[in-house]
Amino acid sequence: MAPPPLSPLATSTPLLHGEFGSYPARGPRFALTLTPQALHIQRLRPKPEARPRGGLVLLAEVSGCCTLRSRSPSDSAAYLCIYTYPRGRRGGRRRATRTFGADGAATYEENRAEVQRWATVLTCLLRGLQLPGNGEITSHLLPRPPRLLLLVNPFGGRGLAWQLCKNHVLPMISEAGLSFNLIQTERQNHARELVQGLSLSEWDGIVTVSGDGLLYEVLNGLLDRPDWEEAMKTPVGILPCGSGNALAGAVNQHGGFEQALGIDLLLNCSLLLCRGGCRPLDLLSVTLASGSRCFSFLSVAWGFVSDVDIQSERFRALGSARFTLGTVLGLATLHTYRGRISYLPATVEPASPAPAHGLPRAKSELTLAPVPARTVAHSPLHRSVSDLPLSLPQPVLTSPDSPEPIPVLSLNGGGPELARDWGGAGDPPLSPDPLLPSPPGSPRSALLSPITEGGPEVPASPGLLPPTPDGDPVVLSTGGPPDHLLPPLGTPLPPGWVTLEGDFVLMLAISPSHLGADLVAVPHARFDDGLVHLCWVRGGISRAALLRLFLAMERGSHFSLGCPQLGYAAARAFRLEPLTPRGVLTVDGEQVEYGPVQAQVHPGLGTLLTGPPGRPGREP
Repeated sequence: MAPPPLSPLATSTPLLHGEFGSYPARGPRFALTLTPQALHIQRLRPKPEARPRGGLVLLAEVSGCCTLRSRSPSDSAAYLCIYTYPRGRRGGRRRATRTFGADGAATYEENRAEVQRWATVLTCLLRGLQLPGNGEITSHLLPRPPRLLLLVNPFGGRGLAWQLCKNHVLPMISEAGLSFNLIQTERQNHARELVQGLSLSEWDGIVTVSGDGLLYEVLNGLLDRPDWEEAMKTPVGILPCGSGNALAGAVNQHGGFEQALGIDLLLNCSLLLCRGGCRPLDLLSVTLASGSRCFSFLSVAWGFVSDVDIQSERFRALGSARFTLGTVLGLATLHTYRGRISYLPATVEPASPAPAHGLPRAKSELTLAPVPARTVAHSPLHRSVSDLPLSLPQPVLTSPDSPEPIPVLSLNGGGPELARDWGGAGDPPLSPDPLLPSPPGSPRSALLSPITEGGPEVPASPGLLPPTPDGDPVVLSTGGPPDHLLPPLGTPLPPGWVTLEGDFVLMLAISPSHLGADLVAVPHARFDDGLVHLCWVRGGISRAALLRLFLAMERGSHFSLGCPQLGYAAARAFRLEPLTPRGVLTVDGEQVEYGPVQAQVHPGLGTLLTGPPGRPGREP
């Protein structure tokens, strides 16, 4: 069980202070001061800097740390290496390492105890763990590392998702000391099948490395399990490597980062994942015209938004630029749709954010254990990371209590030189030194059950619709909570509902704040506000006015334009009845059958890995 969250402390409160050397040993000396928010670095020799550069390392930009030792027998110093991802002059993040040597004591063991004390306090701050009031710092402050299952869609992000994962995600979470197993999905609905057969008690979180579509499969697969109530307690996370990264954009905003795209968004979300922390996640139970249900974490769209989403599929090779091209084409052929929108208004204002609850984390082993695959007639169910070729330019390291070697991956240049076959010339390289021993009760090697195609306790599920016009079946769920606010489709609505009928250009029902990584549809929306946010644009709007709305949506300022055709309502449930015979409906960007649809919010049904909250609109 994780210790209670770190109590709020003043930014300037010093927790540790000391003098350190550098690597190589002939380098400058520094005075380090660690506060709850940053590491302050002051150069002491050869002379203090009048305007120190790099003198402040924000903890929000730190992924983790480790301790190292020199291979030189005469060097009694112990080294602390900190992995950071600061923003450059042009705004993008790049990996940097800062290495400091503790050499104030006569013996290596005493210096090692000092860097381990710093590493323990730094790790506690990064992971939101309570520091003891008596000042005693030991490794027992840290719980076991979390075990994360990473699901990667190699076809996401113009086919670059696996490369992005290998080059950016794996190095960072390795630096943070997270244990993980990685699986590449191979077909539509593969992730749904995987999570149905998981022994969820052996995992602390499931993280998708793709666009929004893969998380849609995971959530509906969890809700398809007979034990869905317990299964939905498993935290899920998303690292954006697809063309549609709406939820990642909302996570990025929740973490206090400035709006970002591409690799910068991926690095921001990876930093937040390394820090840990969860929030409840509202889900929409969506009932389609056939009576089937699926669960949405993002949106239900009809009209212009869904038209652009589906019609831009042919430009998927362009990545996120496909939506820009699709918008231009959609404006050129702008359509209006006759329909009826009914909703149950929210009776309370959006709730204030609840305190984030952390995921147990600690610096320990990195497990890259292959997951046995069952022999099946079709293509293999999965491949784990150890089955895949990894280009490892640096030596293989072994962490404490880990039965397998750790591949040290490099991003934008490595840290200090690590020990290989040092011949005695030049500065002696550093070798990894166990940061902290595993706390009592922590298994030396987590033996994880095989991921099967589906356990015998999981019955065959009929939760698939016939293929949509593009040939892919739609994931539906046969489990989940009942919809107590919704009467059956086709029956009258109860009192208290509001109905609008007319010509519409679009209707959007959205849960989080973002429609895309750079589209803030509902700036005040929260992951757990218990609301579905309805936005619609009535017919009669000009193409220029619609374009202005979407351009303003990049800043979340479209509601301040005073557009008379734009409408908004916060609701607990809604029903959409298209009266135009042809059109496109999407749920979380996936096309579903066209016809009447209704949905209601299930507050906090899921749990989302978000990292710690930041100050909105302020870059850490």
